[in-house]
Amino acid sequence: MSHITLDTDEPGIRGLFQFRPETAAPLNRLAEVLLRGDSTLTRGERELIAAHVSSLNQCRFCTSSHAAFAAAQLPEGMELVDRVRADLETAPVSAKLKALLRIAAAVQRSGLEVTPDLVRAARAEGATDLEIHDTVLIAAAFCMFNRYVDGLGTWAPDDPAAYAAAAELIVTSGYVSLVDESA
Repeated sequence: MSHITLDTDEPGIRGLFQFRPETAAPLNRLAEVLLRGDSTLTRGERELIAAHVSSLNQCRFCTSSHAAFAAAQLPEGMELVDRVRADLETAPVSAKLKALLRIAAAVQRSGLEVTPDLVRAARAEGATDLEIHDTVLIAAAFCMFNRYVDGLGTWAPDDPAAYAAAAELIVTSGYVSLVDESA
């Protein structure tokens, strides 16, 4: 049960967005730009960054959601997401994506842990300034989203099918459609 009274049975951030739609709109627009906007990183890669940070933060709802969203948009599906979550260093992702995920993990611990060495390593693997910027912002935003969801004690479904259904909606309609629904 959440720490505040929500007039919905929606899980996680969805219930919070219904509680306060005026905050849902800008947060969903931010997610839309970061995770679905124009980028040289694929949507699946950006969702993987969100899932990785959420996993490090132990936010069950966000981890399950964004793992499903990443899996739906990556050719290797959930197997790849699970391998990244289990051990980034042995996961079969590009050296550039590993370097960006290391930056995201540093942000999760503290923005001050993003060192010039981490940035140089990402650049050496071909990461652009925009990719580095967006990785840091995705990681920072998901630290906020994770703390929002867990700080208010929201609930998370146990059934992976619930996340797969949400993934279908996100993949086809995006995050901004959620703003329209909650308004």
